[in-house]
Amino acid sequence: MRKILIFVAFATSIYAVSFAELAQKSDDAQSGFVDSQSQMKMTLVNANNQKRERLMKMKVLEGKDGDKSLMEFLSPADVKGTKFLNYEHVNRDDDQWLYLPALKRIKRIASKNKSGAFMGSEFSYEDLSAFNVDKYTYPEGEAKKTQFEGKDVYIGESKPVSKYSGYTKLITWVDAETFLIQKIEYYDRKKELLKRAVFSDYKKIKGSWRIGKIVMSNVQNDKKTILVWSEERIKTGLKDRDFNKRVLKR
Repeated sequence: MRKILIFVAFATSIYAVSFAELAQKSDDAQSGFVDSQSQMKMTLVNANNQKRERLMKMKVLEGKDGDKSLMEFLSPADVKGTKFLNYEHVNRDDDQWLYLPALKRIKRIASKNKSGAFMGSEFSYEDLSAFNVDKYTYPEGEAKKTQFEGKDVYIGESKPVSKYSGYTKLITWVDAETFLIQKIEYYDRKKELLKRAVFSDYKKIKGSWRIGKIVMSNVQNDKKTILVWSEERIKTGLKDRDFNKRVLKR
């Protein structure tokens, strides 16, 4: 999921180098983990700064045709057992399913509904879809160089190709040294700023960069959602069968 969220809108035409070269550098920095298992904490913060916490576990499997990811909610009781499965595809929308234990059924997330909020958070289903460079268009020209939290960064713009996207454009801040995403601004269908995501606590595990924290702030409703990863392990031996739809009802 981190690769998914980090790459959302890495649609940046950065300085004189081609986007394809830069995207490949960023992809290389965060690829090669083979598979990953981790714990996650989701904190929902409302406009009055009241907080609710949810604990989950996350599994990700790299693949030639796209990554697969499985998220399971562990607590609190009202969401326990809920599972979210995502299959990345290169040339079309990702396949997504949500298992609702109270109903004991699997709900497929339609492409036209992927702009909706995921489990009451400020992340949409679209945000959880794996990034693919072909799903965005990029303006020509060089990106501006600036500073973000003391780092040299470049700013670039991207526009989703999908007609079902909830965004008209995204503005991305990219670390000039590591090529890791630092910040993204999301503009809604009215072309107004909807939310901001700040990425932090990157760490290297066996040579692969992994994100540790994402803060998604909705500027229109003053709510935010914080995702924090912990206890991550990579190359744990996960297989395709661990991401079969049948695991949703187990």
